[in-house]
Amino acid sequence: MRHEPGALTEEQAARMLAGMNEVIRAGEEMRRLRTEMIKLFAGFGWTQDKIARITGMSQPAVSKQMTRFAADDPLPRLGLALEQPDTAWLQGRLWALAEEVAEALDAARCAHFVGALARGRQHFTPETTDELRRLLEADLRLGAAELPAAFRAAYDEISRGLDTGPRPAGAGSDPDSARAPAPAAAPAPAPASVRRTVARQLQRDRLRGDS
Repeated sequence: MRHEPGALTEEQAARMLAGMNEVIRAGEEMRRLRTEMIKLFAGFGWTQDKIARITGMSQPAVSKQMTRFAADDPLPRLGLALEQPDTAWLQGRLWALAEEVAEALDAARCAHFVGALARGRQHFTPETTDELRRLLEADLRLGAAELPAAFRAAYDEISRGLDTGPRPAGAGSDPDSARAPAPAAAPAPAPASVRRTVARQLQRDRLRGDS
């Protein structure tokens, strides 16, 4: 079948494919994040069977992932205290708060931003973090009568942390670390994407009273 020449312009084709490309990129990012999460779970000492059950992967697939980790590459470390000062951790907490506000308020200003984050169309940068803070600030002010006081308290704590400037991952998160002797091969901090993901879940659990 021959199509009439000029029936579809390059601009139209590019617009059609733009959404597909976003989905593909988001899928690749999620696969990389899942690999990093498997490394984190392995660092917790979890078995391959347990990791497979949690991730919904087959045990051979998890085993294949884990064999890619270099034997001499220390598994990432991650403290689970909610109050940690590094930027990625605070961004994860901010994201969680925005999700809760978007679900609680009709026409929340942060709802579109939250949706873009979930679809991988938006990423955290200093500029987008500031944008999300402005949207949340407006939602918390205008919806003060409808939202739990814990939402505002969480926002104020997260904002104070972000206002102090970037901190290295893990800094100040373990009060015993300064007294403990340095290990021979100290594990590196978990990647920013992992820290953001874990902080997001812990903050949502805290806001919902699950932890």
